Amino acid sequence: MISVEEIRKLASLARIKLTKDEEEKLSKDMGNILAYIEQIQEVSATVEESEKPLLRNVMRDDAEPHQAGIHTEALLAEAPKREENYVKVKKIL
Repeated sequence: MISVEEIRKLASLARIKLTKDEEEKLSKDMGNILAYIEQIQEVSATVEESEKPLLRNVMRDDAEPHQAGIHTEALLAEAPKREENYVKVKKIL
């Protein structure tokens, strides 16, 4: 379980103010969260090698791509604004 003093330290690092009730409630809640994480770690450690899924990359076969630009006009027609063959958007900085 995490102590109230540790909660106060975390609150000061996060620059938030907590009441005494909130500190006590957070102490209990954090203790419960840490206990749950501990349970998950125990379960994760007991998984056998045979139970782990095989990792593999799924790649598409190289094939003839479609002709360049055949969908450009249809896509640009859906845009609210366009300038030549580009979608015009508001300047974002």
